[in-house]
Amino acid sequence: MQSHKKFKINKEFEPAGDQPQSIEKLVKGIKKGLRHQTLLGVTGSGKTFTIANVINEVQKPTLVIAHNKTLAAQLAQEYREFFPENAVHYFVSYYDYYQPEAYMPISDTYIEKEAMINEEIDRLRHASTQALLTREDVIIVASVSCIYGLGSPVEYEKINLKIATGEKISRAEFIRKLINMHFERTPSDLNPGHFRVIGNKIEIMPISEKSIYEINIADGKIEKILKIDAITRNILEEIEVFFLFPAKHFISTKEQNEKAFKTIRAELAIQLKKFEKEGKLLEAERLKRRTNYDLALIREIGYCNGIENYSRHFSGKKAGEAPDTLLSYFPHKENGEPDFLTIIDESHVSVPQIGAMYAGDASRKQSLVDYGFRLPSAKDNRPLTFQEFEERIGQVIYTSATPSTYENEHSQQVVEQVIRPTGLIDPIVEVKPITEKGKYKGQIADFIEEAKKNIEKGGRVIATTLTKKMAEDLSEYLKEKNIKAEYLHSDIKTIERIEVLTRLRKGEFDCLVGVNLLREGLDLPEVTLIGILDADKEGFLRSDTSLIQIIGRAARNVDGKVILYADHITGSMERAINETNRRREKQIAYNKKHNITPKTIVKKIQDITDQLKSDHDKAVSEILKIDTNKLDLKTKTGQINLKKLIRSKEKQMEGAVKVLDFETAALLRDEILELQKIVKI
Repeated sequence: MQSHKKFKINKEFEPAGDQPQSIEKLVKGIKKGLRHQTLLGVTGSGKTFTIANVINEVQKPTLVIAHNKTLAAQLAQEYREFFPENAVHYFVSYYDYYQPEAYMPISDTYIEKEAMINEEIDRLRHASTQALLTREDVIIVASVSCIYGLGSPVEYEKINLKIATGEKISRAEFIRKLINMHFERTPSDLNPGHFRVIGNKIEIMPISEKSIYEINIADGKIEKILKIDAITRNILEEIEVFFLFPAKHFISTKEQNEKAFKTIRAELAIQLKKFEKEGKLLEAERLKRRTNYDLALIREIGYCNGIENYSRHFSGKKAGEAPDTLLSYFPHKENGEPDFLTIIDESHVSVPQIGAMYAGDASRKQSLVDYGFRLPSAKDNRPLTFQEFEERIGQVIYTSATPSTYENEHSQQVVEQVIRPTGLIDPIVEVKPITEKGKYKGQIADFIEEAKKNIEKGGRVIATTLTKKMAEDLSEYLKEKNIKAEYLHSDIKTIERIEVLTRLRKGEFDCLVGVNLLREGLDLPEVTLIGILDADKEGFLRSDTSLIQIIGRAARNVDGKVILYADHITGSMERAINETNRRREKQIAYNKKHNITPKTIVKKIQDITDQLKSDHDKAVSEILKIDTNKLDLKTKTGQINLKKLIRSKEKQMEGAVKVLDFETAALLRDEILELQKIVKI
């Protein structure tokens, strides 16, 4: 089923600055068989574009790992722009968005795993695995959750359904097959992983898509297959054949199920005896009830919430054996060696995070096992250990402005990319005292004065603090001093964080105060000043790596400047300042040689939260704009016409329901609700 379509990069941009030599060296390294390479690229040097060109040269399926879901989403969007004709997918875990199952003995609190799986996350995960099984031109951008246990690719690929025109078909048998593949039947509008039956038509929405496949049956054969837009109901194309994959990743046959039921019951009996011997009667009763309920559900409908905790029994793996993960879906050579490229973005953060996943998960699972919430085999549904991860990736390129010890020790080649195509140079770094001394007013008063100068010129400013409390207090104090400020720290939810950053770029406020702003993957060309408060307090937030990363955030604006507030210069500060100055000298010399005038990066302000809206919501918004643009809502006539429009929409909705066109009906329903809100206003 593998297609031979190759990667084809968008030629709108050509490599510039240090990019051509970086691409050449990295590609040569891959062809020579180097296992580990590092791209030491400064902020704004176009590391992603360099890697895109490497992928285009090497022509191998690629896994890109980012240290958080927000950065992964941004990278996925960039790679889609570079490879518009190829399969670029975004893969994150439910745990990136929801609290996993856990038990906290100290407070006797059990937190159940989020029962509602986000449909969009599920669709994207399936789109990733299906692309890997059917295509060669695939880039998957994933959070570190890609090392978590996932169903077997062998079983997942085995249970797929080939649907072709002219094929003999029994309607009842076809429906049974869909249910066995974990598709749910529905009488209303379709979501991914659902199907509905209307006479001799069966409409299916694959778990990985938002299009509908309409199977027309006549005289016991498939007469026609139509691919239909789920929102507009327009026919996209008539197709001869397509492959339908299961709606769940954890798939097993009846034979596997029967074996699994026996081994699960045997394990349950052993664990119950252990609890009874230890006098843990509550834990024994809890485990017995939970396990029997899950087994009854699996027997009845083939699935239960948390089925992955029994994955070892269904897969036939041994206790302690590494689980299948997303890495298992990537191609491998006949000898089992990985045959794909791995890119670890911001490796100085991502590598330690990958290494820490196993221990954190093991600790959480052990509590669940000890207190009777899960069988011991649940511990085998886990992330890979770092050693297992290393064994399962092939050739790897680490990208970072500040590679850490691991990358430096393992890399057989470090490629430096210091020159930015825009000609921008690293910012000027100045050191000022924290406490009031002579002409200096102390860090807060001085920062306010500097901030006001930059804001008056139209720039944005950032202040980094050491604690959340200080960030909150400083933002309030700045407001008192007539500076529009907001704070940002880990207590603020992901979507809100993105919205805050977008508002800063738009100029809705001028100063952002934060603790560890590196985790955001900040790309803020409007920032002209960064004040690093208490820069001489050695530690994670003021290490040379952190300081270099923060300084780099001001390198996207030609007027960028960074002030380190410190009463003495630490070793970390000295290393960060020296490295920044080294890069500045190299960049200035390059600009002089090539007669380049630095230009501030101009980047479209996009609110990534827009991407999180469903197609349905976007469609409602677009229709609403079109309909309300025709009306002058400030006049009485406009209001009357708006009410007429609502009544007309209601009739259209009723008509859509009569002909079973539920998608159109749902769009009309939601537009009516929005129009009614306008009437009330």
